[in-house]
Amino acid sequence: MSDTSINMQAGTDPVEAGFGDYFALLKPRVMSLVVFTAFVGLLVAPVSVHPMVGFASILFIAIGGGASGALNMWWDADIDRVMKRTQLRPIPSGKVTEGDAFAIGITLSAMSVVMLALASNIVAGALLAFTIFFYVVIYTMWLKRWTPQNIVIGGAAGAFPPMIGWAVATGGVSIESVLMFAITFMWTPPHFWALALFMKGDYSKAGVPMLTVTHGRKVTRVHILVYTLLLAPVALGAGFTSIGGPIYMATAIVLNLLFIKGAYGIWRRDETAAEADQYRVEKAFFKLSLLYLFLHFGALLVEGALKPFGLGGW
Repeated sequence: MSDTSINMQAGTDPVEAGFGDYFALLKPRVMSLVVFTAFVGLLVAPVSVHPMVGFASILFIAIGGGASGALNMWWDADIDRVMKRTQLRPIPSGKVTEGDAFAIGITLSAMSVVMLALASNIVAGALLAFTIFFYVVIYTMWLKRWTPQNIVIGGAAGAFPPMIGWAVATGGVSIESVLMFAITFMWTPPHFWALALFMKGDYSKAGVPMLTVTHGRKVTRVHILVYTLLLAPVALGAGFTSIGGPIYMATAIVLNLLFIKGAYGIWRRDETAAEADQYRVEKAFFKLSLLYLFLHFGALLVEGALKPFGLGGW
């Protein structure tokens, strides 16, 4: 390998970066989930918010989520260079330096927290600050490389946005926002473990103690089924609160039956079958998991949108 290639992989001699490279630092796919769930939390809250306040708040929540992504890429640059799935990210590809990523992440973190607090309230700003801290420090710097339960505990970081959206409107926390948090929190382990089942080689090469690496695929399959079974009553429970309704309940019942069926299919497989068909069941379950979260929050969104017309809710 040439010195130029080594330097580019190390991020010490990057090519000129464009806007798209800096935007990629913010993990736009993750940011889109943050924006969507935060928006749902804001809309279904029992207190209305001025459209400009709501728009500004969602924007600053999105920026805070993006800042977390930039700091995650800064800290995990060494891992990203090893894993095939992440080698084309801005830092390992040599387009953005680690120093630039850190500066962008810190600046956007501070700006988003302060501006959200000013635009809405201190509670929402504090929740965003804690979310960024949890994702960057607790998950990225500590749990991810230390324990196979990394994604279980660390999943809390991705579960806070609907609580933040709710706090923007209400200035506080309630059972409804806690349940929205819990749905995402309980959904995260089976979602990522399904991914890890067919990406095991990447995590092993990078030295990340994902459950598939430390305990094997068989144990991971059991964990997926257990967490899926625990997730179902949480998701259905939200339907009995003020944010629920017949549309949400119907959606939740169907999705959780499909999710349990998929998790059971993963659990009952043997390793020979898994190797033979290229992890078809695991990949199908992973895709279903993406729809699972989107449709749950989408149903909550529909319920909230219909309430002003006397149609949503119970």
